[in-house]
Amino acid sequence: MKQTLVILVVGLSPALVGEHTPHLAKLAKRGGMRPLKAITPAVTCSAQSTLLTGLLPSEHGIVANGWYFRDLSEVWLWRQSNRLVAGEKIWEAGRARDPEFTCAKMFWWYNMYSSADWSATPRPMYPADGRKIPDHYAFPAELHDELDAKFGQFPLFKFWGPGADITSSKWISDATRYVMDTKKPTLTLSYLPHLDYNLQRLGPDLDHPSVQKDLAQVDQLCGELIATADAQGQEIIIVSEYGITPVTDAIHINRELRRAGFVKVRNEHEREQIDAGASDAFAVSDHQIAHIYVNNSNRLNEVRELVASLDGVEHVLDESGKADWGLNHERSGELVAISQADRWFSYYYWLDDARAPDYARTVDIHRKPGYDPVELFFDPALKYPMASAGLRLARRKLGFRTLLDVISLKDTQLVKGSHGRPTDDPAHGPIVISSNASLLSDEQIAATDFKELVLKHVFG
Repeated sequence: MKQTLVILVVGLSPALVGEHTPHLAKLAKRGGMRPLKAITPAVTCSAQSTLLTGLLPSEHGIVANGWYFRDLSEVWLWRQSNRLVAGEKIWEAGRARDPEFTCAKMFWWYNMYSSADWSATPRPMYPADGRKIPDHYAFPAELHDELDAKFGQFPLFKFWGPGADITSSKWISDATRYVMDTKKPTLTLSYLPHLDYNLQRLGPDLDHPSVQKDLAQVDQLCGELIATADAQGQEIIIVSEYGITPVTDAIHINRELRRAGFVKVRNEHEREQIDAGASDAFAVSDHQIAHIYVNNSNRLNEVRELVASLDGVEHVLDESGKADWGLNHERSGELVAISQADRWFSYYYWLDDARAPDYARTVDIHRKPGYDPVELFFDPALKYPMASAGLRLARRKLGFRTLLDVISLKDTQLVKGSHGRPTDDPAHGPIVISSNASLLSDEQIAATDFKELVLKHVFG
């Protein structure tokens, strides 16, 4: 077996590899680089599950970053149990070929209760007093304390939200190199999210100084990981889940479904909560894809016609369409909408901002019934956003119940980049770079072939 390092650089595309990424460009030159053919939806949880199982969402079941749990009548996003993912995982396939095969899975998603030998993933603590304390979950349990002792507390608030920056990717990269040095896994999977932030904030604009800086920063981390792998004689693979395309604004699909009488809400202390179980139809929005759950089957055609008429919607998939796109799974909505390349779907369902739920103005990825990229921005209406956030945190530390309500409800046009819909141009889609060009096909590599490609690097 040949030890192998896989670095997932979120949002990296062939068009972004060049003068600002010298380490990645050097690896591509000594080995090879190919476009990766993304699945639909090209979002984190679905894409990673395909990369690690070789299966489509219709088979592994991860149809989005979250979905409507019909038996609970609740929407849940960003769950973490690996038991949600069907199919043989890459480390299980490796272990079947050689019982001595081991795997470290560092911050890839669905990283709790997997059968990998070592793993770590973001997992804040939620004490009963309402605080959210940055932390991570690791297996074996002692690995958590090893990483904390070596690198300090995991910087959760730098991993997502308006303060997200290189800090979290640096922590993950350092932790990965530590595990490579101390555990010697056969296969190491590392996750660097840094590019994702400004590519969504600013769009994939190579002329923007902040994008150039981000490329240089993540390339430096890749260089450090590559150097560690080279010192250990490892094969090296760089991969991304999706490419990010420029966008102009959101499609407020749930607001239109509500205006037509499909979405139902309930009032809680003068704020509106979406009532998924009582709604005839509603959407779980996830970047450029929306799963539309139609509880009242008699209104399916009405819902389809309404969604298809919305400005910015490119496709509405029914049962046959879902089968064609690899999304025919019981977790999918009865209909699936895909946006045009320059649009994305918001989860917003209220018609009056004064009645928006309290979590809408906060970073709250688990309570919101859909993905919210506006969480990457401080509300432009805040004159001193950092001071405003600091004041709220100080009040919390003093024991007051205080919302970190620093996110805008009016500025979906802040978002300049999105993903989920496969890119029209492979140069702007996901990528594979390998230190061993002889193992790469001559053409675009399918995401479903990635698992076997990695195993070829390990086993030859």
